[in-house]
Amino acid sequence: MSKIKTLMCDIETYSDVDLSKCGVYRYAQSPNFEILLFAYSINLGPVQVINLKEQEQIPEDVIKAITDNSVKKYAYNATFERICLSKYLGYPVGHYLSPDGWYCDMVHAATLGLPLSLEKVGTVLGLEKQKLETGKNLIKYFCVPCKPTKTNGNRTRNLPHHDREKWNEFIEYNKRDVETEMEIHNRLSKFPVLDTEWDNYHLDQRINDYGIMLDIDFVNHAIKCDEENTSTNIEKVRSITGVAKPNSPKQLKEWLIEQGMTNVDSLAKAEVQRLLKDASGNVQEILKLRQAIAKSSVKKYQAMQNVVGKDYRARGLIQFYGANRTGRYSGRLIQVQNLPQNHLEPLEEARQLIRNEDLDATMAKFGGVSNVLSELIRTAFIPKEGHRFIVSDFSAIEARVLAWLAGEEWRLELFENGGDIYCMSASKMFGVPVEKNGVNKELRQKGKIAELACGYGGGVNALKSFGAIQMGIREDELQGIIDKWRSNNPNVVKLWKMIEKVAKYVIVNKTEYECYGLTFSYERGIMFIKLPSGRRLAYCKPRMAINNYGFESITYEGVNAANKWDRIETFGGKLTENIVQAIARDILCESMMRLHKDGYKITMHIHDEVVLEVPNNVSTVDEVCRIMSIRPKWAEDLPLNADGYECKFYKKE
Repeated sequence: MSKIKTLMCDIETYSDVDLSKCGVYRYAQSPNFEILLFAYSINLGPVQVINLKEQEQIPEDVIKAITDNSVKKYAYNATFERICLSKYLGYPVGHYLSPDGWYCDMVHAATLGLPLSLEKVGTVLGLEKQKLETGKNLIKYFCVPCKPTKTNGNRTRNLPHHDREKWNEFIEYNKRDVETEMEIHNRLSKFPVLDTEWDNYHLDQRINDYGIMLDIDFVNHAIKCDEENTSTNIEKVRSITGVAKPNSPKQLKEWLIEQGMTNVDSLAKAEVQRLLKDASGNVQEILKLRQAIAKSSVKKYQAMQNVVGKDYRARGLIQFYGANRTGRYSGRLIQVQNLPQNHLEPLEEARQLIRNEDLDATMAKFGGVSNVLSELIRTAFIPKEGHRFIVSDFSAIEARVLAWLAGEEWRLELFENGGDIYCMSASKMFGVPVEKNGVNKELRQKGKIAELACGYGGGVNALKSFGAIQMGIREDELQGIIDKWRSNNPNVVKLWKMIEKVAKYVIVNKTEYECYGLTFSYERGIMFIKLPSGRRLAYCKPRMAINNYGFESITYEGVNAANKWDRIETFGGKLTENIVQAIARDILCESMMRLHKDGYKITMHIHDEVVLEVPNNVSTVDEVCRIMSIRPKWAEDLPLNADGYECKFYKKE
């Protein structure tokens, strides 16, 4: 028998835990979890299927290959196979097969701008399409509990002997999945992933395997507080309005119209906020209660209950290459990438009041239960006993990368000298000194809005979307802010224009061009942008088209905002944003790799921030920030800086 060098595999499993809500780590911890079918291909040879549910055994040489880091294992969403096989092989909770040797074709697809789902990738690549509905029905039949009925003898699970024809079809489905994955793998292999990216992927898997501890006792009390508070608020709405269903937007809307608010379009969050500006009396009270009832923050506490493992750690919260346009990470399950900020003081007292389920004291001290619960979400993440968190994040990383890429000298000098970009930007726009907590401090916010909205070519609508109007900037001021920002940043404006010009040139001429340390190229129907790190961004099937405004623009195929494969329009500012965010992501990856090699345990990371679980009295914030601030070899003149703090529960400082 030839030596196993590569193993392509796919499994079908059963568990009574909801995979979509709880994630694979919790899913595989269930006592009722089991692997039903194991399909595999050795060295890209014929696919075999092992019927584990009916006592067939995985061959010994395949078991050895699974545990041998020198054998390359490939799977689509390889995390699922690795974690499930860890349970099958008897690994205890919190211990898993090493990520080394595992390679994920879903990640490979993402590096080329392709969808994350197996079926969608197959469709985009023009491969033979399985009957999707058939596959879903088979998985629903064999892989999840069924509802007991008289017809099925009140059973809660379907087994092979309950429908032999379906079971045989399921075996063929499992086999075909591996064959499809092999076809996808073959197509993707024409564009290999950098070894450094696979290193980053393996580190990501280690971070997800380690997970982060949850204060589950606090979480349980928070949910009970929310239930009691919501019930109280619903009764208040009922007593004031007399509506039968206080939770019904339709009935509340009708009541508001009866009170004279004829401009009620909906009761969505932004609309309620707008209506509150002109509201008073009972109408104001009802709108505030609606805000409290509709606040979705408790969903994160519920997600924590779903995800938490037997050792009180939550795992699988980070998706590697979740944003396939830039390669940035995405949140999963609890969605840690969009946690509400905390401004309450003192947090410890607020936490204790919720733990005691003392709603009256919470209202008296902080003015509202819903807001308190929202701001305390971060604090549910805690270090294990004998440890504390060290949190470190890059300072204005995107603004620094943008200035470095464009060669905007005044900005680079400001960063090197530790200046505040928002203050300086406002100072340049308004011609007066601006200090964060000093003279003309009110202008700093306008500088911040301008920086966020204008850096990638945004106009009036971009300023509005960042809240310019709500922050007191007049409508007639907006264009002036944009004009002043652009006049003060001519090299950034030049960068957008050049990137768009080069992209168009490369698409039309199917050639290669270098500018700003970036290499644009066209290969096999894909436009690539090679970053200073060596990683490449991919834009599938790019072409020129006339847009709705009559201008020639760049379009490409990709996953749109509605998560559908579609043709997407882009421009120089947007391409610049992709490039800057991708470079910032690569800097984060290098910093996390250094921290890992120095022995730090990364529990999670959010955007440009890392959260480390560190033994008490070991290491310092300054040391962690020093490691974070080391400049990559490919960006030695980039003014990089990181700030940090330590805490006994996660919070934003």
